[in-house]
Amino acid sequence: MGNKNQKYPTILGVLIGTVMGFFITARIRTSILSGNIMSFTCSSEAIIGALRNQDVVISDNDGKNLVFVGVMTAEKFLETRAVAVYETWGQTLPGKLAFFSSETSKTEADIPLVRLKGVDDSYPPQKKSFLMLKYMHDHFLEKFEWFMRADDDVYIRGDKLEEFLKSINSSRPHFIGQAGMGTKKEQGLLSLEENENFCMGGPGMVLSRETLRRVVPHIKYCIRNLYSTHEDVEIGRCIRRFVGISCTWSYEMQTIFYHNSSGNEAFTGNLKQKEVHRAITLHPVKQHKYQYHVHNYMQSIQIQNLRQRILILMRDINDANKALNDNSSFFNEEMDLPRLGKRPSLTKSNPEVIPWEFFTRVLFSDTNTNPKRRIEDWSKAALNNVVTRIMELINKFSLQRGRVIEFREILYGYKRLVPSYGVDYILDMLLMYKRYRGRKLTTAVRRHSYLQQPFTELQIRQSAQDESANKTINFILPLLGRYETFHRFLDIFETVCLLDNERVDLLVVLYQTQDLQTQTAKIIDHYKSIQDKYPNYKLILQTAEGTFSRASALQLGASKFQDDNLLFFIDVDMSMDKEFLQRTRLNVIRGIQVYFPIVFSQYSPKTYSKDPKNNDQISDDSGYWRQFGFGIGAMYKSDFDAVGGFNTSIQGWGQEDVDLYEKIVKSNLTIFRAVDPGLIHIYHKIECDSKLSKEQMTMCVNSGDNSYASLNVLADYVYDNLMADNGTISL
Repeated sequence: MGNKNQKYPTILGVLIGTVMGFFITARIRTSILSGNIMSFTCSSEAIIGALRNQDVVISDNDGKNLVFVGVMTAEKFLETRAVAVYETWGQTLPGKLAFFSSETSKTEADIPLVRLKGVDDSYPPQKKSFLMLKYMHDHFLEKFEWFMRADDDVYIRGDKLEEFLKSINSSRPHFIGQAGMGTKKEQGLLSLEENENFCMGGPGMVLSRETLRRVVPHIKYCIRNLYSTHEDVEIGRCIRRFVGISCTWSYEMQTIFYHNSSGNEAFTGNLKQKEVHRAITLHPVKQHKYQYHVHNYMQSIQIQNLRQRILILMRDINDANKALNDNSSFFNEEMDLPRLGKRPSLTKSNPEVIPWEFFTRVLFSDTNTNPKRRIEDWSKAALNNVVTRIMELINKFSLQRGRVIEFREILYGYKRLVPSYGVDYILDMLLMYKRYRGRKLTTAVRRHSYLQQPFTELQIRQSAQDESANKTINFILPLLGRYETFHRFLDIFETVCLLDNERVDLLVVLYQTQDLQTQTAKIIDHYKSIQDKYPNYKLILQTAEGTFSRASALQLGASKFQDDNLLFFIDVDMSMDKEFLQRTRLNVIRGIQVYFPIVFSQYSPKTYSKDPKNNDQISDDSGYWRQFGFGIGAMYKSDFDAVGGFNTSIQGWGQEDVDLYEKIVKSNLTIFRAVDPGLIHIYHKIECDSKLSKEQMTMCVNSGDNSYASLNVLADYVYDNLMADNGTISL
């Protein structure tokens, strides 16, 4: 009987629910038909207009009222640290910030400054810290969910702070930061029990609205009852007493709120470190100029993340297009979907087979004349970027999973460049798995990763008109004899520069010797004819006596120019085109950058072509790029003098260019180095002077051997001419 009576309320509830459902559905249908609810097919402009006509309050957090950050500072730092903070991470916060200083603080800086009454800039800033919390409570308690106390030498990543705080229930009391218990010297002097802690003030501390609401009414008591000189310890004590919570005991907090113990040198060097990438706050940035350094790096990480997001979306669009059989020209042409939207694949380059390079501690490659060599610095940097990125992806949800995976080393790997798509990697990595939630576990693991670092869409930035684009290039040419070669050089120079009215000058430093008097006379006569033909150009002939020295010749030529003149050191064997001239002007920046082009050096034409018309072609069999040649370079005279110029004690051929290059490397100048197809070193037989030093002789002989023919041509010669009938090579 009892069970039967219990069924009636259930049946009655079902009936009432059904009737109410029909009633609500009918009302909604009527409203739709009468037009009281906007159609879902109306334009976005109509929707925005409708919202603007209403008094709409967006209740979901739009990122602007999430957190209020109070930055503690002093008058002496308002023009430096405070400005740097406000102009960098202060603009990225999901909320607002203000700087709190003494009552008498003055500044011309345009920053949000709060002058706390009755507060000075004395240290320790205990009163300033407590009254800052009170100011937050009195003015912003109901406007923000979270409140943060920060120093003026901390860097806060606004995007990561927002992501972190939105994952926590702000309606409950929280006191978040890196837990501290004092140094060994301070233990027992801070009036803390063994299980008590405080949030370290340097990396920052975060309070929820409820925590601030409960603690502020007791601020006066806490100020009157201080047990130590550390304001962060006293805030922790006050919150523990009146809110009943301590700073978060969490393994993760020491990486989220990161403190670097390097002092003034912290975060002044390379920032590509796992600690920097994991952290929400970085402390301390003592030198305020490095706030901009850190900020630029963090912005680059955000750009990288956005580009990754764009690439993933493009792949999704490409997959959707294929599923819908949609070959829209907009997506295919404007967005280059066939290439950018292609999913990672080890076979994407079919039918072409692109070889892989294998590396462990060294690199093994079939595309280099040295098949086993050390890994170049640029390749190491690229590999570090890839590893950093993959570890971020692996640890993306480490907080939720209660574990972290650390990178140890790459045991071995393969890499290749696919010109149409990007770089492929196959990496065998040694990792360390650390589980800190539940049963703690630390163990080494290996992971085989297949990675693709794709190229993104082409981006073009139009640079403003620069006066350097019209700068005169002053060529300096050292010369000893070689009339026929000089005649050819002047023909090229005339065709490319003089006939087209290019802004160039030419200074020839001609060495005169007794045994080359006839050639010297021809050179002078021919050069004078060019001078007479083009009187508007500065075509200067500077003679020199003594033993020929390329270093002395170029140093003498450079001394004839002013500090703001653009110099280009060139050899008589070079050929050039018009485009090379403009690249030189744009690639040299006075006081900042010099240009050392990588020129194409021809092999002997006898080894690859019988047609003289093909001698200017660039191919693997016709020549090679001189990666280790530094004799051709451009820079301003002031920069040339600043590094010390050429070492004139070096006599004869070679080594003077390497010496100058090393000086520039050690200076503050940037070296821009790239292949320049407009510069071709025309082949000539190299004859090494017996008077050269041992090191110079080795360089000269090696240069001559490398410049004769390509490996393919030499291999074909061996097989075609030295192969015996029994299949062995006869020497």
